[in-house]
Amino acid sequence: AAPTRVFAFRDARWAPDPVLAPSAAVRSPHPVPLVIDNGSFQTRAGWGCPDPSVPAEPLLRFRSLAARSRGARGGAGAETQVGNDLGSPEPLRWLLRSPFDRNVPVQLELQELLLDHVFQRLGVSSQGCVDHPIVLTEAVCNPLYSRQMMSELLFECYQVPKVSYGVDSLYSFYHNRRQKWPCSGLVISSGYQCTHILPVLEGRLDAKNCKRINLGGCQAAVYLQRLLQLKYPGHFAAITLSRMEEILHEHSYIAEDYIEELQKWRCPEYYENNVHKMQLPFSNKLLGSTLTSEEKQEKRQQQLRRLQELNARRREEKLQLDQERLDRLLYVQELLEDGQMDQFHKALVELNMDSAEELQSYINKLSVSVEQTKQKILQSEVNIEVDVVDSKPETPDLDPLGSEQSLEDVESINEFEPLFAEEQPEAEKPVAAVQPVFNLAEYHQLFLGTERIRAPEIVFQPSLIGEDQAGIAETMQYVLERYSKEQQAVLVQNVFLTGGNMMYPGLKARVQKELLEMRPFQSSFQVHLASSPVLDAWYGARDWAVEYMNREEGWITRKDYEEKGGEYLKEHCASNVYVPIRLPKQAPRAAEASASSRALASGTGNPCEQG
Repeated sequence: AAPTRVFAFRDARWAPDPVLAPSAAVRSPHPVPLVIDNGSFQTRAGWGCPDPSVPAEPLLRFRSLAARSRGARGGAGAETQVGNDLGSPEPLRWLLRSPFDRNVPVQLELQELLLDHVFQRLGVSSQGCVDHPIVLTEAVCNPLYSRQMMSELLFECYQVPKVSYGVDSLYSFYHNRRQKWPCSGLVISSGYQCTHILPVLEGRLDAKNCKRINLGGCQAAVYLQRLLQLKYPGHFAAITLSRMEEILHEHSYIAEDYIEELQKWRCPEYYENNVHKMQLPFSNKLLGSTLTSEEKQEKRQQQLRRLQELNARRREEKLQLDQERLDRLLYVQELLEDGQMDQFHKALVELNMDSAEELQSYINKLSVSVEQTKQKILQSEVNIEVDVVDSKPETPDLDPLGSEQSLEDVESINEFEPLFAEEQPEAEKPVAAVQPVFNLAEYHQLFLGTERIRAPEIVFQPSLIGEDQAGIAETMQYVLERYSKEQQAVLVQNVFLTGGNMMYPGLKARVQKELLEMRPFQSSFQVHLASSPVLDAWYGARDWAVEYMNREEGWITRKDYEEKGGEYLKEHCASNVYVPIRLPKQAPRAAEASASSRALASGTGNPCEQG
């Protein structure tokens, strides 16, 4: 028998990040660097401190998202929530905003919100500024404008003393180095939005031959969502992006041979042994649930009792309001009887009345209303027990007296008929006559078969989702062919896989198979997976920050920012290559003026310009 593979969605809620009290070691003898892995999927932050009392791991991990509510109608202002404070992304999906376009931060207002969240929750206590050096990750070949805006935000808004920029995948490569640094290798990094092929020669990035594929975990989640919504249109709303990400992280894998794996899934036995059934939440109540006549009568009595309590509460509130108004009118009438005419006329104006006759009329009406309400309250207390008699008796023998009594009870309930119309069946049926025609739990299950390999396959075959791009294997071969045979042999000896989208089971074997097909016969290569593909970028940045804490290499100071501009970058072993802006040379204005004067003197210039 095939094992039962039914999995429930966790639908985990994010716990708000606490405000952490930093250790004294992060400020003495001087402020230590603050390491921030600024990813498009998740932001990770912590301290780059060699002291063992400070944890050598990211203290904050939250989604790079922010949501700003419109504010309540009562006058409360708009509220902005960041990261884990959102609780769950699905109820706020239409409000979520990210500072990233692909993997490049472009919305600096939202980026400022993320940095505010980091500094506040890490307990940065300096007044008016952040006096810690910042180590920040950026995209491969980051546009100069994006770096300029980020530097402006850090130096102008937060007054940081110095900052260092590095590439997340190179930091991960630096953390997992297996040879003596500097070393060479081919880094394959796949994240939430993009996949990169990065050649590293002698410890430095060869930026001219880097390649990017605009596919990552986000596109795989959207593709899986479309597949399952087409397969299960009845559960369209329940198939959310958060649940698709959970399926990708825990139930998907990369096929070593995609076509061969699809052939395996055609076998019914293989399907039964490997299908994963995802259980959606559901209610055990059927739409046409069967209740016995006693249960229906009891439910009806409960509803009548609640309705009586509601009416009694409303009568008491009305009685209280009428009594207060009547006391007020009687007080005004006493003013008239005591001869205080000025106060009487002033009170009449406040009550919006014209004469004493109108006042007396209102007093009489309110007195009658108060007495009637008191009588109804007394009557409801006496008749607190209400016996409900079913309008369709089970016994066929009906005497005339019983019929009249039943008719009176039915007429007394007619005013509540709209409340119970949906509860009354057309005819009494025995309980055993209605049985569910299908398994309700199984109806709310998503059967994951070939979807487990189709969604992650898009990074190798982008054509599955209609993208006119090359996959990882073709791009890797294209990059290698740009080098000599000796350099190719050096690069393939250290093929390094990192990034959150590289955690699928079978991905390392798939890359080895693709390399085996493209490399020469009997040539050797080695493929390594990062020890922690998600967190190694932060660990590598921390390693660099601790090692270079007291050096000038790789740090951009405020003086550098003011002299050379926000786009300036000091290169180091895990950074991008700095390419300064080269503006075309312009002719000196003095030469232009002399040339125009000679043209005017010779009369060859434009007549309009001469005029």
